[in-house]
Amino acid sequence: MPPGTDCDCTCVAAPGTSTSAKPPGTTGWRRLARCSRRDLDGREYEPSDFGPAVPAPGRVLCVGLNYREHVLEGGREVPAWPDVFVRGRETVLAPYADLVKPALTDRFDYEAELGLVIGQGGRYIPAGKAIEALAGYVVLNDASARDWQRVGTQWTPGKNFDGSMPIGPEVVTTDEVDVSDVAITAVLNGEVMQSARTSQMIVGVASCVEFFSSFTTLHPGDVIATGTPGGVGFARTPPVWMTPGDVIEVTVEGVGTIRNRIVAEEGDHNGWRWRPGATVTSTL
Repeated sequence: MPPGTDCDCTCVAAPGTSTSAKPPGTTGWRRLARCSRRDLDGREYEPSDFGPAVPAPGRVLCVGLNYREHVLEGGREVPAWPDVFVRGRETVLAPYADLVKPALTDRFDYEAELGLVIGQGGRYIPAGKAIEALAGYVVLNDASARDWQRVGTQWTPGKNFDGSMPIGPEVVTTDEVDVSDVAITAVLNGEVMQSARTSQMIVGVASCVEFFSSFTTLHPGDVIATGTPGGVGFARTPPVWMTPGDVIEVTVEGVGTIRNRIVAEEGDHNGWRWRPGATVTSTL
């Protein structure tokens, strides 16, 4: 059926919704065949119809410092070992939803990334079998509160504000695209900020799967964020931060584009003591 439409039968649901249809049997296949007819009335999906492509990942396992240019722009040495961190499921956001700038950060940054969605998963998965363990690929924005990321020695707080990682627009299966050398870009308010190719990764797609499966079992629905290229906001002179009213677009060639408008967090949080740069007493 034409992209962006759905039919009126029960075997198709809009993204982000569920359906009560039974798994395809004889009846199911008849419904699918009916859906494939091009003379059926349908409707175009609106951006608001799309939920996160992976709505409730068990974990989002992230590789930091995985593009040489990004490593160097941060004043670091190219790592000899993967630098990783974890995001929780509460951080995921729909691919076209408003991206809320947390009230507690003044340094909200973008990070264009390719995401790997675990399908079969497993433990001790060699690089040569890594693609077999995947369900597919997504686009994601590893939006980061840089002040929270850098005020301590751990990255977790700056990478885990609720709803700070748009993911989508859909899961593109591994047989549809070879992501070993595709373009990845971030565009802020119409200006290209990041532009690279996935072949520039220090730890490639297959090696990312192999590395994480070395110490943890990868489960269906887990996501691996493979790192961002150079051009992030904090490394620019002057720095460029995402602010309310901005629009950030992230594209991975062959996988898709996500687009989010930045909005301010509601409520008055000026009196909240846990904020980078604030004076916190020794009595916690």
